[in-house]
Amino acid sequence: MSQRSPLRGISRLLTVLLSVVLGTAVLAACGSEKSDPASTAGSAPAGFPRTLKTVMGDVKIPSKPKRVVVLDTGELDDVTLLGIDPVGAVAPHFKTEGGFPTYLKGELSGTADVGPLLEPNLEKIASLKPDLILSSKVRHEKIYDKLSAIAPTVFTATTGGVWKENLKVHARALGLEKEAATKLKEYETRAKALGEAIRKKDGGTMPTASVVRFIAGPTRLYQTNSYSGVVLADIGLKRPASQISDDPDVTMRDVSPEEIDRADADLIFVTTADTPDKTQEKQVTSNPVWKDLSAVRNGKVHDVPDETWMSGIGVQAAGQVLQDVARATGVRLPQK
Repeated sequence: MSQRSPLRGISRLLTVLLSVVLGTAVLAACGSEKSDPASTAGSAPAGFPRTLKTVMGDVKIPSKPKRVVVLDTGELDDVTLLGIDPVGAVAPHFKTEGGFPTYLKGELSGTADVGPLLEPNLEKIASLKPDLILSSKVRHEKIYDKLSAIAPTVFTATTGGVWKENLKVHARALGLEKEAATKLKEYETRAKALGEAIRKKDGGTMPTASVVRFIAGPTRLYQTNSYSGVVLADIGLKRPASQISDDPDVTMRDVSPEEIDRADADLIFVTTADTPDKTQEKQVTSNPVWKDLSAVRNGKVHDVPDETWMSGIGVQAAGQVLQDVARATGVRLPQK
């Protein structure tokens, strides 16, 4: 009869104990990774504190923000979309009548104007004691350090055509990712349904559409990668070759009154950013080239609000654009 060596038994016991210790350590590591409150740009835990990776570096947000200051119109659209009444905001850069956007009337009770947009009032911002400031590098890179000294400051890189991605960043900063995703999906579903209604009305084809903006200086044609261009693409409207751009740095093109034939399309949507006497509107619309455009000859030129088509840069403004397109095409806008 063989006898088991005491040393061999002890060795086996040590092996089992070591396995238990290592297994516990692995589980603990997994658990700590899963419950880590830090948030990167690609994740969305529900809790705070969280850290966002931004174009300006990592930004730690200690607790769920309650007092928010927004320094551009896209940020203003986004936070009010998510049910937040900001303590401070700037008015649109181009808005002849002044004040906050009229399409957000009723959503900004008690919001202080901390503008102008290009030179926000830092003292006023500080006096509001914000716990989050939202803007973009393209707007306020020069004062980022001063803003971040007041409160956690989250910048996106730029504005305009990247508005959907910006909404996601703002939502992560606010801890409202699910709410933002729901709102964006509702808008996209509605835009697609509008496009299907237009196509059906037009016998299976989609009209072309131009976006013309009268501003102090040359008249602008807005491209497919601009804010309004993205909205029209969500609907499915076609664009003239003169307004198609894949270059992120080219979201608009300047044209002279003699070059306005580049706006030729079935539909022309026109916005005005300044008072008419400061723009080339009169020179353009009195030009024979303009009068010969298809949309002009067929009565398909539609004046639309600059504050929604250009400055809104968010889901709520996009909803207003859908309404304008529905009216212009003679179809009923699908319900939400």
